[in-house]
Amino acid sequence: MRGTLLELRPGALADNARRARALAGKARVFAMVKADGYGHGLGLAARALAHQVDGLGVAVMEEAQALRHLGLAHPLLVAEGFFDAEELALAARLHAEVVVHSPWQVDLLAARPQPVGVWLKVNTGMNRLGMAPDLARAQAARLRALKGVRLLGVMTHFAGADLEDDPLTPRQLELARALAEELGVPLSAANSAALIRYPEARVGRVRPGIMLYGSSPFPWRAAADLDLRVTQRFSARLIAINPVQPGDSVGYGATWTATAPGRIGVVAVGYGDGYPRHAPNGTPLAVNGQRTRLAGRVSMDMITVDLDGIDARVGDEVELWGDVVSVDEVAAACGTISYELFCQVTARPVRVITES
Repeated sequence: MRGTLLELRPGALADNARRARALAGKARVFAMVKADGYGHGLGLAARALAHQVDGLGVAVMEEAQALRHLGLAHPLLVAEGFFDAEELALAARLHAEVVVHSPWQVDLLAARPQPVGVWLKVNTGMNRLGMAPDLARAQAARLRALKGVRLLGVMTHFAGADLEDDPLTPRQLELARALAEELGVPLSAANSAALIRYPEARVGRVRPGIMLYGSSPFPWRAAADLDLRVTQRFSARLIAINPVQPGDSVGYGATWTATAPGRIGVVAVGYGDGYPRHAPNGTPLAVNGQRTRLAGRVSMDMITVDLDGIDARVGDEVELWGDVVSVDEVAAACGTISYELFCQVTARPVRVITES
């Protein structure tokens, strides 16, 4: 067996959900499981989280439908709402709550009323989905006039809650709270970063995502410091060890060159498995629990690592991210975020479910 593994830990997911629940206080908690449970598997993530939270959040209707097919009867929120009349009717059949972010969706509801609960999305500064407060106020009146449609609350999304210097969130929260209070409905605003950082955002319904998967939403704070457990460990095996001399280059493009005699390990993982191709020299990893670094360009099926000072043999384990090297460290080295790393692991690594 090649030995390239993605270890998944439902117990850690549940523990992180309990952490979110403790932070949320009296607010309802909807765990975001979109994008195949942030790469952990939709069913695995949903089942691990469901008993610790009040409901589950997805991005699109297909994900809500998949959860119902898996037998999950929990309340569901579809964050991008419906795209056409067929999806609107499907939302009603699935008993899924939908986000209404644009007037055309209200038009569709008016033309084809369905018994659905809706969250009115207000744009408070993200400038992505959502209506400006005045437009949202007018659409709320239309929604309330529609038979069978239930206006469940006001929703917004924070643009900068994960920024160390964050001037945006307090203003966004103020705008969204004012509209929710005016309409007399709950507010849903807090993502993982806001749930951890802004107690005043722990109202109505909170929507944690990345914290559930053991990753910090903040570049300057480690997940362990936030009492979050590792939920995913990506590993592979050494399949060759080669000596190098000063001046020897390694891999495509000769991007790494030895400056002293040493050894290079070849690892059975590459971008065909979801390891990031753009990972630069020096990206951290661990061989037999000993931290070392990437040396050379990532190939489709292999990477090469510096074994200087490492006691290693062919067949030994290499942790790409997990317990010794956090996914956040790897993401930072690659100039990306853990979300992307989680979501891009392909079907090729063998999935192993553990409770450690």
